[in-house]
Amino acid sequence: MAFKSKIKWVALFVLTLSLASLVAHLSMTKFSSMNLVQYSAKEALSHDFPNTGSPLKTRRNKRLWGAVRSLESLQPHANPRSSYPVPDENTNGFIYAKIFGGFEKIRSSICDLVTISRLLNATLVIPEIQQSTSSKGVSYKFKSFSYLYDEEQFIMLLKNDVNIVKSLPEYLKAARRRSEFPTFKPKNSASPNFYVKEVLPNLKKAKVVGLIVTDGGCLKSILPPSMSEFQRLRCRVAFHALQFRPEIQILGLRMVERLRASGQPFLAYHPGLVRDTLAYHGCAELFQDVHTELIQYRRAQLIKQGIINDSLSVDSHSRRENGSCPLMPEEVGLLLRALGYPSKTIIYLAGSKTFGGQRLLIPLRALFGNLVDRTTLCSKTELSDLVGPEAPLPADIFRLPLPKSEQQLIDQWKKAGPRPRPLPPPPDRPIYQHEKEGWYAWILEKDKEPDPSPMEHRMQVHRLIWDALDYIVSVEADALFPGFNNDGSGWPDFSGLVIGQRLYERASSRTYRPDRKTIAALFNITRDDMYHPKRDWMLSVKEHLNRSLSEDGFFRQSLLSKPNSFLSHPLPECSCRIPSVETTKQIKGKDGRIVFGGEEECPKWMELARAEGARNDDMESAEDDNDTVEQLEPDAVDATSSLTSLIDHDEEWDPND
Repeated sequence: MAFKSKIKWVALFVLTLSLASLVAHLSMTKFSSMNLVQYSAKEALSHDFPNTGSPLKTRRNKRLWGAVRSLESLQPHANPRSSYPVPDENTNGFIYAKIFGGFEKIRSSICDLVTISRLLNATLVIPEIQQSTSSKGVSYKFKSFSYLYDEEQFIMLLKNDVNIVKSLPEYLKAARRRSEFPTFKPKNSASPNFYVKEVLPNLKKAKVVGLIVTDGGCLKSILPPSMSEFQRLRCRVAFHALQFRPEIQILGLRMVERLRASGQPFLAYHPGLVRDTLAYHGCAELFQDVHTELIQYRRAQLIKQGIINDSLSVDSHSRRENGSCPLMPEEVGLLLRALGYPSKTIIYLAGSKTFGGQRLLIPLRALFGNLVDRTTLCSKTELSDLVGPEAPLPADIFRLPLPKSEQQLIDQWKKAGPRPRPLPPPPDRPIYQHEKEGWYAWILEKDKEPDPSPMEHRMQVHRLIWDALDYIVSVEADALFPGFNNDGSGWPDFSGLVIGQRLYERASSRTYRPDRKTIAALFNITRDDMYHPKRDWMLSVKEHLNRSLSEDGFFRQSLLSKPNSFLSHPLPECSCRIPSVETTKQIKGKDGRIVFGGEEECPKWMELARAEGARNDDMESAEDDNDTVEQLEPDAVDATSSLTSLIDHDEEWDPND
């Protein structure tokens, strides 16, 4: 009996200790959870740059952030140069348009529509952006055009160029609903003669013409020299009249302020990893798992539609060596480190969606810890306020099929055929809600891509706003590195539009224009040891990228980008040159047109303003030369004197360590 009582006391003691331990752990969890904080980009930047208020920290390394001297004489000048009459109130008729596509196609198409309206002396009805119509579930506060852009500013700033109205007159709306007016679907390579000979007679006869724009434009990029005023009109639309609505503009500039609050410059990087473009060029093998299948599926669709005249399976690695595939984020990180950018450099990741997901960005985050995007700079409330109040979507809940009655089972058994017969196949496994999440889940169950759900439609509309925010930040960035522009697909791309606006507003801004074919050849040399390259390799990378900043990259951009999108290279039509001591050498393309050095001289008032600004810059630069330029981190020594030590002394260079 005594032995049994001792066992009871021991068991009771152990149980008491267990309860006490459980209570202690629960209390620790409760109190420690109060101290957990969510990651904040602003706090991370303030940790890396603690003395944000110090003026010394605002000094920059001119080798990494300085302006391009050879392009400083170029100034924006899109005003009419010759006689340019105000549009007559008695026009030939109305042009209404429907625009299909994403952010890049919308922006480029609107500029073409305004130019065409001027060419045909027509009144333009505010274009309808099909991506943001009410059928896509957008907020009731916005119409299609006003979801992105400011209608009032658009009409007011173009009043001396084109007559613009918000809608057709009431007596014409019913006829449009009955499809009584002629409609055209022009290509992005349509010439002015097409509109003068084909569209204008119908416009004069019916007084209303409809245009359906799907290719990211409806007018060829390069126009004859006699139509230079129409090219300048494109610039006035894209860089002045086409302003985002105030809510987007305010938040975008607020993001720029937050990036510069640390007192340091920042670099914008757009990967350019878009499924359609990757499928067009056949870059499927550069990805893994389901992403390869998704690219191939999209490529098969493009072949079926006649957009691609090539085989389905191609060698993606040879395409990459040819410069047709994008630079991966890891490669971009290595290139930036070879240039001398320290690991604490602030990099803004643009792009509403990166094909391949966050997995592709892991190496870049290992090289540059201060990689931020809109989600880390803005709160959820700020982003949701841009979207506006939206109607709730129906819940997409998986429902089991209704059970069959006993009589239905008997009837099914009687109609099953003669006996004996094999057992029927097992029923399809139900797909539950947690398996349906993710935009590529269909590829595991079906051979055909399903139609987008209401939620996916709404997310596509939201991406227009996210791209608008990224556009504002990228234009204002101290340096820009595009991951995939000049792709040759004929569609306007995000990086190309940003490069064009930076070139127009401030041609000397630090904008890299890498030749992907040259970069691929350089990476093939050191592919087996990318994180410990040789000194000669780093010198070659630095030489190529620095040359891409000036006339060499300028010339290549003109040859590759301008034939597809005028807005990506709006020079020399939309610029002027301030006379300088250095003589500017003219560079001509293969077709004989001047791509550099053929700009007109700027007006006198611009020269005086430029001289005053240059005097102030010289005074500031003289002060900077007397002081030591502050580096972002002690490891980042001058790349020209010690390129190899940049890797050897930086612990973050190799993420595998």
